[in-house]
Amino acid sequence: MAVMGAAAEADQPAMVSRLRAQISQMQRRTAQVDALPVHDALAPLFPEGGLRPGASYALSDSAGLLLALLGASSQDGSWCSIVGMPDLSAEAAEAYGIDLARLVLIPQPGERWLQAASSAVEVFPLVAVRPHRATTSAEVARLEARLRDRGSALLVVGAWSGADLSLTMSAPEWSGIGQGHGLISSRAVSVAAAGRRMPRSRTVRVLLPGPSGGVERLETRAHRPHLRAVSA
Repeated sequence: MAVMGAAAEADQPAMVSRLRAQISQMQRRTAQVDALPVHDALAPLFPEGGLRPGASYALSDSAGLLLALLGASSQDGSWCSIVGMPDLSAEAAEAYGIDLARLVLIPQPGERWLQAASSAVEVFPLVAVRPHRATTSAEVARLEARLRDRGSALLVVGAWSGADLSLTMSAPEWSGIGQGHGLISSRAVSVAAAGRRMPRSRTVRVLLPGPSGGVERLETRAHRPHLRAVSA
């Protein structure tokens, strides 16, 4: 069961205590986790092969990329929280492998988005947030310190000065549209990662989404469907 609420209407300390008690009965968090898993097609982008506990990642404004990064960890049993994204589709989340029974949505925190994200970090091993406004260096530092203390990973849709890695998408190609008509079956994109912990950027080419509706490895085939490039 997905839990929905607005942080602006909730008492933060009570919410944290309630959620922590509930989740601790179902999932034991430990400090020995090396990395939260990501899909095999995206794993080469990360030095640890996945999302490092205590780290933050800045993402392009793409719901597909965000959901693709959440899917494998959710399937592996991790609880996830998404803050400040009221238009996010539960159907799309399921297509990317996210278990809605372990997904908590805080869709409209408004001006209190940072407090909502901070509270979520106290409870969940994986938190995603779309900032409602620009952040100060002090605000970033406080949230980063909480990440390290709790061992959570943070995905930020947009710029984030504390990010360990920034992930961007480019060169989209849609499959299935033929000569300007037909049904779209998949989108191939290049996803690049760069940051302070990686001396050279890394890039993978994936289907996002693939025919299944989720992320898929882009296989090399002798007879590939027609791909038509479109502007981002």
